[in-house]
Amino acid sequence: MPKTHETIENKDVSDSIETENTVAKLQHEVEVLNQENKWLKEQLGLLKKEQFGKSSEKVHPNQINFFNEIEVEQRPHLEEPTIEEITYKRRKSAKRGLNRDAFKDLPVEIETYELPEEDLVCDCCKGALHSIGTQSKSTLEFVPARLFIKEVHRHKYACRSCQAKETETPIKIAPSPEPLIKGSVVSPSLLAQIVNQKFNGAVPFDRQERLYSEIGIEITKQNMANWSIKVSELWLEPLYDRMRHFLVKENFLHADETPLTVLDKSLKASSKKTYMWVYGTGELSDYKIAMYDHCMGRAGSYAKTFLNGFSGYLQTDDFGGYNKVENVIRVGCHAHARRYFYKAYDAAKKHAPVESGRAYEALMFFKALFKIEASFQKEGLTASGRYEKRLEISKPVLEAFLLWLRENEKTTLPKSLLGKAIAYSLSNWQLLTNYLLDGQCSLSNNRAERIVKPFVISRKNFLFSKSAVGARASAVYFTLIETAKLNGLNPYLYLKYVMTHLPNTPLISDDAIDYLLPWSDSVKNTCRS
Repeated sequence: MPKTHETIENKDVSDSIETENTVAKLQHEVEVLNQENKWLKEQLGLLKKEQFGKSSEKVHPNQINFFNEIEVEQRPHLEEPTIEEITYKRRKSAKRGLNRDAFKDLPVEIETYELPEEDLVCDCCKGALHSIGTQSKSTLEFVPARLFIKEVHRHKYACRSCQAKETETPIKIAPSPEPLIKGSVVSPSLLAQIVNQKFNGAVPFDRQERLYSEIGIEITKQNMANWSIKVSELWLEPLYDRMRHFLVKENFLHADETPLTVLDKSLKASSKKTYMWVYGTGELSDYKIAMYDHCMGRAGSYAKTFLNGFSGYLQTDDFGGYNKVENVIRVGCHAHARRYFYKAYDAAKKHAPVESGRAYEALMFFKALFKIEASFQKEGLTASGRYEKRLEISKPVLEAFLLWLRENEKTTLPKSLLGKAIAYSLSNWQLLTNYLLDGQCSLSNNRAERIVKPFVISRKNFLFSKSAVGARASAVYFTLIETAKLNGLNPYLYLKYVMTHLPNTPLISDDAIDYLLPWSDSVKNTCRS
C-alpha cells in the first residue's frame, strides 16, 4: 500500500520530536558532566590546598565589602580640594632585637677588665696612665640546669635521766617534710621540671633521658613515667576532682575531643583508638578552668558522665554525641560553619569566579558577626550587656544570612563545597543561633580548640600513650598546667608548689585542697608568671 502524504508528515513529526528529545537528553548529560567536572576540580584543589597550601583562612580585604561599602568609602571630614598639597608620612620601623626591659629584674654579675701595670704607660710621652671611667656592654648569659643531692638530716633526741635510770627511754626526732614518693630520689622540683617539659614543652621522656645523659645523669624514661603516674594517683587526682567540682558549677562551658592511640596489649585492637575530651569555662566565667578527660571512646556517654551535675549552655561542634548530656542547651560554633565556606571560596576562586563570589558573600556575614563580638570585648561588656547588644545588632545579620542561605540553596549543586557549606549551616541553624540566648555564650568554640591545641602539639611528638593509666595521668597534668596558664601562673612553679604541699597535708579534704587551686591567693602570690 503506497504511503500517503499524511503518513509521511506524521513520520517527519515523530522524527523531529525524537531528535529534540535526544538533543535535550544529551544537553542534560553535558550539564551533569560539567557539574561533576566542576566538583572534581573543587576536590582536587582542596586536596592540593590541604597538602601544600597555607592553613590561614584570611580573605583578601580588597575584594567586595559586603556590609560596609558606604562606611569604607565615606570621608565625613574630607574638605573640598582647593590647592593640591602632597604630604609624606613614614611609618617608624619597629625596634629590632630583644626587649631589654623584660630582663630588668634579672640578677647582674659584673666582670671588670683592667690593663696590667706594665701597660699603664702613655704611648706618646711615656707618662703614667690613670683611670677616667669605664665602658660597659651587656649580654644575656645562660647557665645550664643544676642538679644536686639534698641530704635531709633529722636530729634525734633522748632523755639522759631515763638513760641513767635504765628505764624505757623515749626518743624524739625533728620533723621534716614528707617525701613525694617514699623510698624514691625524686623531688617535687625534679618531677615538676620533667612533667612541665613533656606536657608544656612537648619534650617526650625519651628525649629528656638523652638530655640528662648529656650532663652525666642517668634518669631513664621508665623512671620518669613511673614517677609521673604514681604522683598523679597519690596526690594530684584529688586536686583534679576538686577542679571538676568548680567546673560543673558554671552555667556555660566549651567542649571538644581529639583522638589518642593507646598501645596497651590488654586492649582489643578496636579499643586502642581512644579520645581525650576537653572542657573549658567561658570567657566571662567566674573560674578559669581547662580540664582534660581521657576516655576509651567517643560515645556521648563519656561527656554525660563527666558533666554530671552541670546544667546550662554547652558550646561544641555539631557532633551528635553531646546530645546525651542532660540539662543542657547546646550552642553551635560559627568558626566551624565559616570553615566550610572558606574551603568553598578557596577551592573555587580559580576555577569558578561565580561560585567564589557567592562563597565570599557568605564569609562577609561571618566577618560582620565576629567584628561585632570583637567590639563587645573591646568595650568590656558584661553578659547582660552582650545579650542586649546581640539582639539589637547581631540578630538582624543572622536573619539576613538565613535568607541568603535559603535563596542560594536552590541554585547550588548539593555535592559541591558551597552546597555542603550551605547545608551545614541550615541543618545546624538552631545550634548556630542559640548563642543569642545568653550573653555568656560565645560566637565560636575556639576557646575549646585553644585548650585542645597543647595536647595536639604534644601528641605530634610522643605520638601515642603506652597505657590507659599513663593517658589518665596525662589528662591530670594537662589540666593542672593549662589551668595554671589561664590563671597567669608559671606552670613549673605551680606544679612544684602542689607537689610540695599535698604530701604534707594531714587530711586531704575539700577545704585542705582549695588553697592549692590556681585562683587561690596563696598560689597567686607564690606562682605568678
